[in-house]
Amino acid sequence: MNPRPSDPDLEVVFPAQDQLGEGPVWSQRERRLCWVDLLAGVIHRSDPATRSDATFQLPYSVGAIVERSAGGLAMATAQGFAGFDPATGALEAWCHPEAAIPSNRFNDGKVAPDGSFWAGTMSAGATQPPVGALYRLDRDHRVTRLLDGVSVSNGLAWSADAKTFYFIDTLTERIDAFTVDHDAAALRERRLAVAVDHREHGWLDGMCIDAEGMLWVAHCGGWRVNRFDPRNGRLLRTVHLPVSLVTSCAFGGERLDRLYITTGRLGLDAGQLAEQPLAGALFCLHTGPIGLPSTPFAG
Repeated sequence: MNPRPSDPDLEVVFPAQDQLGEGPVWSQRERRLCWVDLLAGVIHRSDPATRSDATFQLPYSVGAIVERSAGGLAMATAQGFAGFDPATGALEAWCHPEAAIPSNRFNDGKVAPDGSFWAGTMSAGATQPPVGALYRLDRDHRVTRLLDGVSVSNGLAWSADAKTFYFIDTLTERIDAFTVDHDAAALRERRLAVAVDHREHGWLDGMCIDAEGMLWVAHCGGWRVNRFDPRNGRLLRTVHLPVSLVTSCAFGGERLDRLYITTGRLGLDAGQLAEQPLAGALFCLHTGPIGLPSTPFAG
């Protein structure tokens, strides 16, 4: 059971029953929030002002969606990178960097400050050594592999000056920081930013960064979102939710003063679902205007 009451600044935006809600992204252009029910291949497109929610069914799992500068969405899916137009339902396959590893799928992704789309993979099974990787998709749809040996690719974030990249490989129980070598299009100087014991907090999952440079992290199995200072690894705040599988978070709203939080219900038994009737819902935390706008994919 949830060991503590949920945060008083928390509200339910939409009582979805997602099996694995993931990857929220706020569209400044459309004033809408999009997110996915990952394994079900469902894209949500919600208007928080009216609490309306349109859904789109895809023929495969969708690990991450991002807004495109040209309109529509870019996706990292079980079939690689692709484009999707919610207005017409048109799908456009771009490239599949792991077509030779059918047991792998994309799991999370985000647009970097330069407009490239970064997304990582994981194996559907418990493979050793880890066979996932992190990729960058450029505007011309050329793909570069940035990291190998990833177990469960998850949260991504960049510092305000774009010189530091933060990354979560869930099973390592840490948030790593890298120096971004823009000239070589590579990651350098991997180092520990935050260490987290999953027995206390739950597993590290999706992540975003605020205007003060602090990291907000969803903890799957931990009933919480934590805010960390990546400069010293210090825990600054814990937001408790009334559901255990807290999966990801992103800032949104007209003033970027709301933290939208996705959750899931995958693997919960009947007793757990009875204790967590809001499992799979979309939540919102009122934070004040400390969010940063998302960057659209340039391709």
